[in-house]
Amino acid sequence: MKTINIKHAIQLFLLAFVFLTSSCSDDFLEEKQDWTGVNEQVFQDELRATAYIDYVYGLFLPADGNAPQFYWNSHNNDLFQTGDEAYGETRWNQEWATISPAEYHAWDYIGFPIGTSIRNNPYTRIRQINLFINNVDQYDGIDEEMKNYLKGQMYFWRGYQYYDLASWYGGVPIELEAKNPIVNPTGGTSRASAEETLGQAMADLDMAKELLPGRWTDPADWGRVTSGTAAALKGRAALLWASPQFNRDDEQSRWQSAYDANLEAKGILEANGFGLFQGDWADIWNQDIDNPEAVWVWNFNTSSSDQGQLNSGWEAVTRPSDQGAFPQVQPTKQTVDAFPMKDGSKIGESDIYEYDLQTFYKNRDPRFYATFVFPGDRFPYEDEPEYRSWNYTWFSEEGLEFPNEDTDDAANASGFYVKKMTMANASGDDNWGRSGNDFMEIRFTEVVLNLAESAIGVNMLDEGKQGIMTIRERAGIENLDGSYGLADVNTRDELFGAVVKERQVELAYERQKRYHTLKRWMLFNDDFGTASRLGIEPLDGTRRTGFYFIAQNEEGNDYVGSEDPFEPNDEGVAPVIDREPEEFPNGIANQQEYTEWWRDNFLRVQVRDDLDPTENNWTFTWYNEFYFLGIFQDLIDTNPYLEQTIGWGGSFDPLEEN
Repeated sequence: MKTINIKHAIQLFLLAFVFLTSSCSDDFLEEKQDWTGVNEQVFQDELRATAYIDYVYGLFLPADGNAPQFYWNSHNNDLFQTGDEAYGETRWNQEWATISPAEYHAWDYIGFPIGTSIRNNPYTRIRQINLFINNVDQYDGIDEEMKNYLKGQMYFWRGYQYYDLASWYGGVPIELEAKNPIVNPTGGTSRASAEETLGQAMADLDMAKELLPGRWTDPADWGRVTSGTAAALKGRAALLWASPQFNRDDEQSRWQSAYDANLEAKGILEANGFGLFQGDWADIWNQDIDNPEAVWVWNFNTSSSDQGQLNSGWEAVTRPSDQGAFPQVQPTKQTVDAFPMKDGSKIGESDIYEYDLQTFYKNRDPRFYATFVFPGDRFPYEDEPEYRSWNYTWFSEEGLEFPNEDTDDAANASGFYVKKMTMANASGDDNWGRSGNDFMEIRFTEVVLNLAESAIGVNMLDEGKQGIMTIRERAGIENLDGSYGLADVNTRDELFGAVVKERQVELAYERQKRYHTLKRWMLFNDDFGTASRLGIEPLDGTRRTGFYFIAQNEEGNDYVGSEDPFEPNDEGVAPVIDREPEEFPNGIANQQEYTEWWRDNFLRVQVRDDLDPTENNWTFTWYNEFYFLGIFQDLIDTNPYLEQTIGWGGSFDPLEEN
């Protein structure tokens, strides 16, 4: 949102990285092997050392900041669509003849065989971090407290990198010295176990927790990690280790470790002024510095590309085309239906609020209205503060099976847009290419949910349930049953299901959150029994669906015609009725009331089942090998020390303990 010092530093050092990657790899490695010249200056000078740290922050951000890069590059696209938040065919939800490390589904995230240039991948990042950690204590010149702060940030990033690798591959090679990247064919480091890999991640995060401040006092440091950030990420890592993906036997000691880690994280954060955002839930993402919810923030700005562009791109992939965007995040009915009624009951199960498809939007969880945009809903931005989305369809002629006309640029396939995390005062200049929305990788809310889930894991069921209720209370759910809609949810598995569903609602469309919840709970199918235990419908064998909003005429029949039924024609008259009239009918006081009346009386809602591919009756297909990825074949062929994952042609078992 604001361009401040850490962002400027990242911009400058991304330019340095571009130079690095374009230079000869041998020269680069030779320079780093003897740690001479510029490196000595880095370790002795606070300004240079801080800039080096900011350079590492930049390595974990997208390389160029283009709009699709952070939220909708090919990888994030896959993760949105390999779930129930979006639709489409990906490498991880289509049918394959065989699961093979030579196929596209063997993601190359772990790294590439070393070539003529150094690429920004996990092990080159780890090497840059190790260079600093291994050498900074050998030199004087930096105040001890500041040196600890700098080292703490490096331990955090190394811990994060090993945690992230473990979530994808289980065990990976652990490098704690500044050696050549393990993708070097001469590298001699074999894969550690998953227990060792996650253990190293948590050990690094413990170091970061001890070295970092609980809160940075200078506003220019907004976005730097803190001791609370490290503790919260450790809590997330411990929860991963306790979850069914790794914990097939439901070992209670792992749940206890997760509970202890998340309880500590919550305590550290609260002691330093962090907590649940207490204003309107929709405003959580509109407060920048001093946002109590922001435990870990990815910083972005509104600079143009020639000034070191680091834009999030969120507005560009969520807003409609007639605002100049490229809407790629289109909600499915599965996610829309996950949002409960305003008394916390599942749709169709409330004793007070009726639900049907035609009036889907009435009496829903307040977060529903802050997350989605549906026909007639306001979706303001700087250029048009009163903009409304008119996303509906109609028939051009009689006898068609499906409507074939829509509202041109404003229409999308699923019928919904995502409003969450957008800003009403954002500008659409440059096709939203200068979107500066900061993104909270960890919100305090997640810490509360992690603690609640861990408490359920150790059979502290009342405490776990209270954690979910706390989130629902803050969201504005009505407490008509004394439990915010959870009065009948009391067993361990029922509460596990409740916390998974609460994550689906509260953390919807927050980057990768839903995918990783589905994966660590092994919910893509019911081969492991977790879906039936938690009351979750598996995605395997299903199709994601959306909504048709079909225009009707005054007689209640589907409208047929060549003109938009609700947009005034050349004569200034709408064929059926104006969607934004100059005068309202009797009994209607404003545009909002009119829009609801218009929606109820002139749109027919129908489920749309052609979002996913239709050829050959395509359905979502999940392979259990994807719970732990194989290492792609090119890297295996060039590094004999890397053992292939079981199920991918190798014998490395991610579940084997030390």
